[in-house]
Amino acid sequence: MAHRRDQKERLRREREEREAAAKATQQRKRLFGVGGAVAIAVAAIAIVVVLSGGGGDDAQSAGNNFPEGGSLPEQKVFDLDQAASAAGCELKSNRATSREHLQDPNQKVNYPQNPPTSGKHFAVPADDGLYNAAPPPDTALIHSLEHGRIIIWAKPSLPADARAQLRALMDDDDYQIILVRRAKMPYAVAATAWNHDPTPNGTGRLMGCPTWDDGVIDALRAFRDEHRSNGPEDIP
Repeated sequence: MAHRRDQKERLRREREEREAAAKATQQRKRLFGVGGAVAIAVAAIAIVVVLSGGGGDDAQSAGNNFPEGGSLPEQKVFDLDQAASAAGCELKSNRATSREHLQDPNQKVNYPQNPPTSGKHFAVPADDGLYNAAPPPDTALIHSLEHGRIIIWAKPSLPADARAQLRALMDDDDYQIILVRRAKMPYAVAATAWNHDPTPNGTGRLMGCPTWDDGVIDALRAFRDEHRSNGPEDIP
């Protein structure tokens, strides 16, 4: 058991090092690539947006949405269809219709899914990780999906222990994962991904869970493991 923990920790450190190096390379390309002045402006806007927690339907919200102290049940169901069914979650897929880049992170896009799974998006993706205050704009989050990320969306009205469990899920494995709040959606918890097949635009994936119970954690784990690192644009 100790060997498995050590191996898991080593793999996590290696993933974090790869991701940090990739982010640094991306930033240099944005700052000094073609159209440098435009890229610098875009990057500056993105930094302001992320730091301010701007965008989405929770732009004015702040606080400790995902408290520490949660614990995870042992995983019992690993198959996505079975785990989703056991938790009362629904699985949906939709063909993506666009991978167009937008220069304004707050440009309004009428995504057909809620939460959104694919489509036009801001030129700079949202960073991976937990957003304990308000989330980035949907357009930045969609770009992260294009890069193979998994986004977990939670209603802020969830009980505190449920939100703490979601944080514990992130603490357990945060590679290419984003956790945000979303008040205006028809689910208590949802997860989204953007798969690369069929080319060129791929397929959006949504798992929506109307209510919360411990089975939702297994459903989120299974969705994560099924769809992570499978975006139309392969970015570590």
